Amino acid sequence: MRFKMYWCRFVLPVGVGIALFATAGRKAQPLPQQGSSAPAEVKIDNFTYSPVTVTVATGTTVKWTNRDDIPHTVVNDDQKFQSKTLDTDESYTYTFTKPGTYPYFCSIHPKMTGKVVVQ
Repeated sequence: MRFKMYWCRFVLPVGVGIALFATAGRKAQPLPQQGSSAPAEVKIDNFTYSPVTVTVATGTTVKWTNRDDIPHTVVNDDQKFQSKTLDTDESYTYTFTKPGTYPYFCSIHPKMTGKVVVQ
């Protein structure tokens, strides 16, 4: 009984105080924003682009990586960008410099579609 009282009255409050003190003054780390040096990522897997729609800021690089075990491509409907055939684990990047909506598809599997929205 005496041990429980010691724990509740001394150890627990001191532990909470130490935890609060250790985090005091630390600022929350901001999340990376689109348009920063980190590219937006699209995974290609199971005949799907994921996410299907990516919204980014002007100047952002989008990186498509083929995680499927068969080849795929990334081709803009207006031919503004076009990847080579991407084998498994190969990537393609494109930097979007103008606002707009950029639909794309796989030229090998045309039912595979995606979209980049640049704001």
